[in-house]
Amino acid sequence: MVDDACDVGSNRIHLLDEATISKIAAGEVIERPASAVKELLDNSIDAGATEIKVEIEGSGVKRISVRDNGCGMSHVDASMAFMKHATSKLTSIDDLETVRTLGFRGEALSSMAAVAKVTLITRRNRDVAGTKVIAGSDGVESILEVGAPVGTTVDVADLFHSTPARRKYLKSSRTELAHITDVVTNYAIAHPDVSFTLLNEGKVVLRSPATNNMFDNIVHIHGAEVARSLVPVVCENDLVKISGYISKPELSRSGSDLQSFYINGRSISSKAISNAIRLGYYTLLPKGRYPAAFLKLEIDPGIVDVNVHPRKTEVRLSHEKEIMDVVTAAVEKALSSTHLVPEIKVKDKPFPVQKVLYEDKDEDGSKLQDKVYLGSRLLEEPTPYNPPAKDTERRLKASARLQSRLASSPHDEEPVFVTDDVKVMGQFEDLYIVADVEKKLLLIDQHAAHERVMYERVLDSRDMGWQELLNPVTLELNPKEKVILEEFIPYLEEVGFSISEFGPDTYVVTTVPTIFGRMESPDVVHDIVSDLLSVGRIKDDTEIYDHVFSTMACRAAIKAGAVCNKEQMADLIRQLKKCRNPYTCPHGRPTMISFTREELDRMFKRTG
Repeated sequence: MVDDACDVGSNRIHLLDEATISKIAAGEVIERPASAVKELLDNSIDAGATEIKVEIEGSGVKRISVRDNGCGMSHVDASMAFMKHATSKLTSIDDLETVRTLGFRGEALSSMAAVAKVTLITRRNRDVAGTKVIAGSDGVESILEVGAPVGTTVDVADLFHSTPARRKYLKSSRTELAHITDVVTNYAIAHPDVSFTLLNEGKVVLRSPATNNMFDNIVHIHGAEVARSLVPVVCENDLVKISGYISKPELSRSGSDLQSFYINGRSISSKAISNAIRLGYYTLLPKGRYPAAFLKLEIDPGIVDVNVHPRKTEVRLSHEKEIMDVVTAAVEKALSSTHLVPEIKVKDKPFPVQKVLYEDKDEDGSKLQDKVYLGSRLLEEPTPYNPPAKDTERRLKASARLQSRLASSPHDEEPVFVTDDVKVMGQFEDLYIVADVEKKLLLIDQHAAHERVMYERVLDSRDMGWQELLNPVTLELNPKEKVILEEFIPYLEEVGFSISEFGPDTYVVTTVPTIFGRMESPDVVHDIVSDLLSVGRIKDDTEIYDHVFSTMACRAAIKAGAVCNKEQMADLIRQLKKCRNPYTCPHGRPTMISFTREELDRMFKRTG
């Protein structure tokens, strides 16, 4: 085969045809339905629109329609709009140094037409008639004069019909809708002077009025629970002007889904800004938690390169370190001037101590579950939960497949222990258990170890126990979170949650799995939603349950910083020994590290 590939008698380099070139280029700009929505919103904002309506069918694959009341286009401009690199926003490369519009490449409509059927209807206020242009993969099909309101409507139908491979890698309908919702909500926060409406299959997903106030839009979109925790951030120097809001440490998520960043009005994703914010919290947040943050940065366009990403979701800053230092300082200042002690809202009489027992017949594994909890919420006695037979069967089949994966997983590690001879020596930093097991020094991450134990316990449980909350927990969800939760409620109910709608953007949790012992806040459900949203394409029920189970185990496991006595530590080690895969937590982190006497001798150079 190598000889054939290198055959000097054959010509291997050839020019691609125009249609193939267009589809490849379109794939860089239009990655998914949300990408098309973003490009169209850019055009609407640049056109000065104050009202934008987005309609979705079939999660955006069947149809996307974006209508605005912007300035519209002339007949000539509309005729040129589908030509590659035709734009009203740049005339030369030098203009990139000062560009303030959201769009500038002139690729959006031509890229959409390469992979979909696109209809554009537009009219300027000064024109009597509007213009209708229909275009597809073969170019512009027709240009007509029509009656039309002032503004522009773009209808994108049958997206990716000519590139089936692209459709294959799209996520579920709900997940694609969540990405679209995320795009629209980001624009609504960045542009509070514009009203946004998002409809899915004719039903309202988001309606954000023009308020001219960023905070009001955050309240409208993310709810009062998030808004109550926000503190303003204001900072300005010669490099950057920062404004917006961050949350007090009491509000955090397992992912960065409550973070939105804007540079010169452009919604961007930026790990640099997220890390700079995290540095500003220093020790106020545990590792792996992300605060809410909605920040606008105004920077001289001359030091912002907006042309580094095909979808314009990333930018390059020529003074990035200095700007990030300002972000960190602004966050520190905002937090230092704010009262950070959380307010405790007690709805019932405080119970100084409450004890919740995990239903487990394993005498070796029962001691660690006899936890003593402090707090004001009392849980009723756990009672057996029997979901419908069909649902139980689906969960049990998924659990069996996950158990099979565990059993067949190769483990390169030599078994650390084969007996119950465990001598606990102590606990380091209330995080690591130090033990002598079969003449090996063992360091165990107590959270990761307990997480593994809880995960396999959930897999092995045929009847998920549930417990009723005397004080139900309410979830205030933003539109994106609501879309995701609605898809996965059936799976959550099968493992012991009872979740029902309690208003337009609010859900109420009335029961939780017994694995949690108690539940004082909605964080666990938020974390499960974030986890399901952040993963790639979910292939089947097994993967869904795997993510639900692993997140449940993580939330239920003892935390870093929890003080354990020697009996509890020894018990955890014995439970870990019984696991099919005791060496990593469900997320892949190691649970333990062992050292033999010989290895320690070599480290201290005692050999020879």
